Amino acid sequence: MNSLKFEITSRDPHSQARTGIAHTAHGSFETPLFMPVATQATVKTVLPRDLKTSGAEVVLANAYHLFLRPGLDIIQLHKGLHRFMDWHGPILTDSGGFQVFSLTRLRKITEEGARFQSHLDGKEIFLTPENVLDIQAALGSDIAMVFDECPPSTYDHNQMKQSMNLTLRWAKRAKDYHWKEQQSLFGIVQGGTHLDLRKESLERTVEIGFDGYALGGLFVGEDKEAALRVYEDIIPAMPEDHPRYLMGVGTPLDFVWAVEYGADMFDCVTPTRYGRVGTAFTDRGLVVVRNGKYREDLAPLMEGCDCYTCTHFTRSYLRHLFNAEEMLGPELVSLHNVHYFIHLVKTLRQKIREGKFLAFKKEFLSIFDPNCR
Repeated sequence: MNSLKFEITSRDPHSQARTGIAHTAHGSFETPLFMPVATQATVKTVLPRDLKTSGAEVVLANAYHLFLRPGLDIIQLHKGLHRFMDWHGPILTDSGGFQVFSLTRLRKITEEGARFQSHLDGKEIFLTPENVLDIQAALGSDIAMVFDECPPSTYDHNQMKQSMNLTLRWAKRAKDYHWKEQQSLFGIVQGGTHLDLRKESLERTVEIGFDGYALGGLFVGEDKEAALRVYEDIIPAMPEDHPRYLMGVGTPLDFVWAVEYGADMFDCVTPTRYGRVGTAFTDRGLVVVRNGKYREDLAPLMEGCDCYTCTHFTRSYLRHLFNAEEMLGPELVSLHNVHYFIHLVKTLRQKIREGKFLAFKKEFLSIFDPNCR
């Protein structure tokens, strides 16, 4: 433990937003930070070379998926995940708790762990707080996540409390078992949208003691306003001398809302998921390049964007690629989206340093339209 060193480098004088720097075995990264998601050791449609050009500092991979395919033996043959996927900066690996929740219909959660069937071939798998850390140690990631139960938003207060308590007991087992040097371990705060449970989960997770703290189980079906209340109440209460990570949270609006309360790290599949269907993010909202109105549009996806897509191609050309079902279309729009997300969060970082975060947030919210056009 304590392999990750984190320090706050500046604070916004008008909000709880802050910037920081974290040091890992594979380099340092600045916060606030957006981490592109490389679930299966690849960010869909985006080359590692282009991730670096876009300014990515950390990528996220998934221990559950990589354990199933290609298997730890293949990754260890490459001396770890960094060489396997040709990414030599920091890597964070998720433990697989959300995948157990979202991908498997036949599962049994017990005190010992989670028993379920692989979504690939139906093979029975048994994950525990301990063997999940063994998997992440074999992958060689810089940041590992504890194994948690990600409960559905439909749980009532009593069910959510039972789930939270199980996650806490698993977290204590993970902390006691953790053995991998140069790999930090983050705890996960659960509790749904019940603020009393979130506060209890946070207090007890901090008592166990981790290198960083994450909010899990958000945006799994709950009301948006309820999730924002969790942002407002829980993020500022997380230890300020440790990284604060919002798991799976990733839209431009989420970034500006959560950073105001002191959030540091984000990840989400949104940029490439939207990009593969031809939907681009811009400062003014979403652009669906398939739409007929872009047939003769010679403008880039976003004026002023310096990504490869925007500096070389028009909306008209991108529309053609999607209508012709050419693979380059999803690649170019996904690349733009990843670049946009990374640089939006970097802009938030700069505005915090300048003491202008709230002014930027006000302007951004006034022009960003979350609806497609």
